[in-house]
Amino acid sequence: MKKSEIFLPKVITKPDNMLFRFSLGQALYDEGTTQAAIPHLQRCAESRNDWMLPRILLGKALLQHDQADAAKPILEDALELAISQHHDEPAAELRNILEDL
Repeated sequence: MKKSEIFLPKVITKPDNMLFRFSLGQALYDEGTTQAAIPHLQRCAESRNDWMLPRILLGKALLQHDQADAAKPILEDALELAISQHHDEPAAELRNILEDL
């Protein structure tokens, strides 16, 4: 069973539970269904100003769908969060992605 199949019913039952929604978005992203992951990751990113991971995945998903203009500010925001929260590896990854844009 795919992880998305585990989390989709949970999101349907509790659509305002952002942890379920993030888990669904992450599972969809990991399974290669990045277009389906975007709205879930977007909602998670909008739910909290300090939540770095949905922003990283959202930005990367947008890049996979040739939406670099939309992805860039999200990834820049994620980089600021990574730096302020002392997440060195995500910060390095984000710097590399942004350099390529």
